Amino acid sequence: MTGAPVWPGAVAVALVVVATLAIGSLGLRLSRTTSDFMVASRTVPAFTNASAISGEYLSAASFLGVAGLLLTFGADMLWYPVGWTAGYLVMLALVSAPLRRSGAYTLPDFAEARLGSRRVRTICSVLVVAVGWLYLLPLFQGAGVMLGAALGLPTWIGPAGVASVVLVNVIGGGMRSITLVQAVQYWFKLTALLLPAAVLLAVWLGDGRPDTERLGRPDFPTDVLAWSNPLADGGAQGLYLTYALIAATFFGTMGLPHVVVRFYTNPDGRSARRSTLLVLALLGLFYLVPPVYGALGRVYAPELAASGESDLLVLLLPRIVVPGLGGDLLTGLVVAGAFAAFLSTSSGLAIAVAGVLGQDVTGRSWGGRRLGGVAAFRLGAVIAVVVPAAVALGEPSAGVATTVGLAFAVAASTFAPLLMLGIWWRRLTPTGAGAGLVVGGLGSGAAALTTLYLDGPAGWVGVLAARPALWSIPLATAVMMLVSLATQRTVPPGVRRFMVRLHTPEALDLDRG
Repeated sequence: MTGAPVWPGAVAVALVVVATLAIGSLGLRLSRTTSDFMVASRTVPAFTNASAISGEYLSAASFLGVAGLLLTFGADMLWYPVGWTAGYLVMLALVSAPLRRSGAYTLPDFAEARLGSRRVRTICSVLVVAVGWLYLLPLFQGAGVMLGAALGLPTWIGPAGVASVVLVNVIGGGMRSITLVQAVQYWFKLTALLLPAAVLLAVWLGDGRPDTERLGRPDFPTDVLAWSNPLADGGAQGLYLTYALIAATFFGTMGLPHVVVRFYTNPDGRSARRSTLLVLALLGLFYLVPPVYGALGRVYAPELAASGESDLLVLLLPRIVVPGLGGDLLTGLVVAGAFAAFLSTSSGLAIAVAGVLGQDVTGRSWGGRRLGGVAAFRLGAVIAVVVPAAVALGEPSAGVATTVGLAFAVAASTFAPLLMLGIWWRRLTPTGAGAGLVVGGLGSGAAALTTLYLDGPAGWVGVLAARPALWSIPLATAVMMLVSLATQRTVPPGVRRFMVRLHTPEALDLDRG
C-alpha cells in the first residue's frame, strides 16, 4: 500500500475505538455485582446473545485469514468456515441447554459441580488460560501486522492498542459491556465485508477480462485444478490434514471458553438453544463473503500468495480493483471491520480467562488478604490481557488462521470430551476426567508448540503435529472413559441428582423453586 493515503483507514479505526468505548460505557452504568461482570446476570435475550456470540466468534481468522487461505490453497480451506459453523450444531443438540442449567459461571465451575473435585477444577483452570492465551496471541500479533500494512504504523501499536481498548471495557463493565459491544460489532463486521465485496464483484463482472488470462500466471503457488480441490492434495497425508482440520473446528467450538461462557448469560435453556440456532444463521451469512475475496484475489492479486502476504488480501484488494478515492474509502471500511474483529474476539477471550483467574488465582487469599469478587475479576482481566500482549510484542506472527486452528485443536482435545461425557455419561469419574484432560492437553499442546516454534519434522510425524485433533480427541476421550470405568468407586454421590438437573427444563426444576 505504498503511496496510498492512510487517512480513510486511520479515521475508520479511530471511529471504531470511540464507538467501542462509548457502547461499553453503557454496560458500565449497569454492572455492579460479580454476576453482572461474569454472565451479565443471565439476562441477555436470545437475539442479542446470538449477535454477541457471532461478533466474538468471528475473529480476524474469519475476517482476514479465510480469504487469504482460499487465495493460497484453494477450496480445501473452505473446511475452516464449514467446521467453525457446524460446531454449533453439536452445541445446539447436546450442550447449550444442559450447560446453561448447570448454574456454573465458567468451565472450571461446571467441572467442579459435576465431579466434586478441586483437582479437576484446577486442571480446567490451567487449560482455560492456556487456550485463551493461545488464541489471544495471534489476534494481538495480527492486529500489529494489519495496522502496519494498512496505516504504516509500527507493529507494536496493534497489540498495545487492542489490549488497551479491551482492558478498558472488560474492567469497566465486564460481560454487560462486552455483550453490547460484540452484538453491534457483528453487524458492523458483516457490513464492512459485504459492501466492498459487492462493489468488487460488480467491477469484476464489468471488467471483460476472462479469468484464464490471470489464472494461468506463473506466480500462482498451485495450479487451477489443485486450487479447486476440496480435499487436500498429497494422498493419505492430504486426506488426514483435511479431516483433522474438520475435527478440530467442529469439536473445538464447544470447548472454547469464550464461546461456552456465553450460554450462561441466557435467562433459560430454551433461550440458550434459540441463541445457538440464530448463531448458525448469522455465521452462515457471514461466511458466504470471504470466499468472494479469495476467488477475486486469484484474478487480481495472485502475487500476494506468492509473497506470503495472503492474510492482507481483504485489506489490499479494494485498492487493487478500484483505484482512486473509491478504493481508499472501501479500504478504510474493511480496515475498520478488521480492527473490530480483533477487538470483539479479544474481549470475549479476556472475559473468559479473567473469570477463571478471578475465581482461582486473584480471588484466593494471599497473605491473609482476599480480594472481593469484582476486584479479583478486574485484576484477573489485567493478567489475562497483558501476558499475551507482551508475548505478541516480542514474537513474530505465525499466521492468524494457523495459530487459531491449533487453539481449536487444544480445546477440542480437552473440553469437548469433558462436556460431552460430563453431560451425557453418568459414570464419568474425577480421576477419569482429570486423566483425559491431561493426556489431551499435553498431546495437542505439545503438537501446537512444535508447529509454532520448531521446524516441524518431515513425513507423517510432521503431519500429525501440524493438525493433532484427529488423534488427540479420540485419545483423550478413550482415556477419560477407560480410567473412569476402572475407578467407578469414585463416582460422585450426587451425580444422579445433578444429571437430572442438567436435563430438566427450568420450569420443572424443583431445585430452582
